[in-house]
Amino acid sequence: FDPRHYLGTHCFGFPRTGPHRLRFLLESVKDLRETLKKRGSTLVVRKGKPEDVVRDLITQLGSVSAVAFHEAVREILKW
Repeated sequence: FDPRHYLGTHCFGFPRTGPHRLRFLLESVKDLRETLKKRGSTLVVRKGKPEDVVRDLITQLGSVSAVAFHEAVREILKW
């Protein structure tokens, strides 16, 4: 979880992540973890800036052959 997505406001003074969206995200992550566990896998969840968290995970693991991630594209509405 990138704290920058949950702090401050977005357009027009509304919070970037309200309580309903946050609850949905947390429930989704919990469900994904449980589904993966049933299949013999796991889910690593971290809080922090992705550029720092990924670097730290690679350092902890020691032997990483590839890293892939996705950055969401945000569309800016112009009125």
